[in-house]
Amino acid sequence: MSGTPPLPAVTRLDEHFWRGGARGRLMILRCDVCATWLHPPTPRCRRCGSTAVRPQPVSGRGRVLTYTVNHQRWFPAMPPPYVIAIVELVEQPHLQLLTRLVDCDPGEVRIGMEVGVRFEPHGDVHLPVFAPI
Repeated sequence: MSGTPPLPAVTRLDEHFWRGGARGRLMILRCDVCATWLHPPTPRCRRCGSTAVRPQPVSGRGRVLTYTVNHQRWFPAMPPPYVIAIVELVEQPHLQLLTRLVDCDPGEVRIGMEVGVRFEPHGDVHLPVFAPI
């Protein structure tokens, strides 16, 4: 991909997620009390209500739950076709990320496909994208 895709406005609550890729790590908040993974990030555990949450690395492995192939050129840096997917990480049921799939033909993508994280650096933001494994 050439150019810069849309980038997030990084906040204190989610900077671990957007910057962890600089160290090759996908960082997700986890509750220290009940061990629930929390994504999207939240200052309080959705399961037990604890505020004892902190970023921890995950394996970066998951599977495609659903996807769409985009054929519209919404952004100059993202020429179509490209795949947007919801990936469920192996660490916990329902721990899901909305992401882009890379290094695969859009016609080859399947529900249940095993994928692994890669990082696309854009300054201090490292976008987590996923590729087949």
